[in-house]
Amino acid sequence: MASFEARTAAEPGRVTVFLSGDCDLTVRDRLTAALLDAVSRSTAVFVDVAAVGFLDSTGVHALVTAHHAARGRGGRLYVRNATGPVAAVLDLTGLATLLQAPSEERRHA
Repeated sequence: MASFEARTAAEPGRVTVFLSGDCDLTVRDRLTAALLDAVSRSTAVFVDVAAVGFLDSTGVHALVTAHHAARGRGGRLYVRNATGPVAAVLDLTGLATLLQAPSEERRHA
């Protein structure tokens, strides 16, 4: 099991959450708390999953929970840099499309 970490970086108009390790049941509360904290700080939250090796249904649930919280505040949550099995889970669940970053952000990511 890869060690989980969630780091945030605030920039004007956005917060980016950099996730690494495995996003599974063992880190559910920490993951959800990190995402909800970011959503409470900005209306534009980008979740970078480049360093995530595993994402299960609890990780998906945390992303959906944060997405709904962001929308409730008039904001958006986006996922970027998904590859391999993480990208497959996001594609399979429809989150890849739902949480897709705007085209100009994808060009700069």
